[in-house]
Amino acid sequence: MARLFGTDGVRGLANDELTPELALSLAASAARVLVAHDSSHRPVAVVGRDPRASGEMLEAAVVAGLASAGADVRRVGVMPTPAVAYLVGALNADIGVMISASHNPMPDNGIKFFAAGGHKLADDLEDEIEAGLTAPDTRPIGAAVGRVSDVEDALDRYIQHLLVATPHTLEGIKVVVDCANGASATAAPEVYRAAGAEVIAINASPDGLNINAACGSNHPEQLFKAVVEHGADLGIAHDGDADRCVAVDAAGELIDGDQIMAVLALALAESGELTNDTLVATVMSNLGLHLAMKAHGITVVTTAVGDRYVLEELRASGFALGGEQSGHVVLPEYATTGDGLLTALRLMARMASTGKSLADLAGVMHRLPQVLVNVKVADKAAVADSSAVRDAVGAVEAELGDEGRVLLRPSGTEQLVRVMVEAPAQDTAQAAADRLAGVVSAVS
Repeated sequence: MARLFGTDGVRGLANDELTPELALSLAASAARVLVAHDSSHRPVAVVGRDPRASGEMLEAAVVAGLASAGADVRRVGVMPTPAVAYLVGALNADIGVMISASHNPMPDNGIKFFAAGGHKLADDLEDEIEAGLTAPDTRPIGAAVGRVSDVEDALDRYIQHLLVATPHTLEGIKVVVDCANGASATAAPEVYRAAGAEVIAINASPDGLNINAACGSNHPEQLFKAVVEHGADLGIAHDGDADRCVAVDAAGELIDGDQIMAVLALALAESGELTNDTLVATVMSNLGLHLAMKAHGITVVTTAVGDRYVLEELRASGFALGGEQSGHVVLPEYATTGDGLLTALRLMARMASTGKSLADLAGVMHRLPQVLVNVKVADKAAVADSSAVRDAVGAVEAELGDEGRVLLRPSGTEQLVRVMVEAPAQDTAQAAADRLAGVVSAVS
């Protein structure tokens, strides 16, 4: 039986794969498991969601599940994922639950759990929660049943936290922010203005159905045009739950998570805050990031794909910066998870403090042509076990030598195998990726 938890919580088609019944059971099991590890007091849970329509239904189920297990619930409403993580710590809660499918399309939804302090759960705790779905339970009754209340100042708390973490006023910065009609629609424009920037917000009118719809960090085409039309210094695009961001320079060119990390790494190294002059990135990061960091005396430690693995390395080794090419960037001094708003604030603060354009700052890294092909498969395991796939990968690697690389990995949330090829030329990378994608498709 496949593991219920993926790389970032439990996701699926809302009301089909991810039902209210499952949400209720997951929440109740999570409360029991996390409280079992610290049963010294009555547990408190923070619950937030993104604005997709199914979140209303799933929030009700999650709240009921937590309260049925004896947890007092603090609802924070529509809020970015990193805000929920922050509020778990700020409110001294034992559990955090975020209902979101992040960058996935509107019909999907997901449930992410945070432990005390706002940290993502380790695999063994997720396994305990999953096992608890079928375990017998004794429910509290009477006064022991959990109570539910709303945190009216949740957004204000989060915004003040972000402003404290921003090292320089953003006066003089004009930014277009694409909120993906998601959880950042209120928070992002408000905090960027509070930090001193002139803000034009687009896709900031969520109606429950338009989240991530041809907008946001996965679809920044609108942002490219808006930045140029408004004569802005940059653009920022968030995903549906705002735990990531990508940027656009004044000419409308994409600045991805690797380039953002390069800019922030140099800023932290300059201020003496980059622990051991080390950056943590995943195996998906562009070879150009490694080359740029090496040129500046910065070591890059790589992890498996997924911000949770970046987080584990940051916590285990005490490093100060890590992230993913997709725009999940983690600054552990200020956040326990990827925070797209914090990332954008720090990026704009670097522009403001140096007086340099985003294009100039990002120019420290030359991004090698990289092609990513998502191949729909029936069985991800069959692809991993295929000698034909291994032989094809070996052949391409031999052709590229030291000037490129190949990476195949299964999606953690979908029936996909991602084929990534980097090469000195775009057409070389595309041809190799298409060739490998054909082999993957044929064996699945």
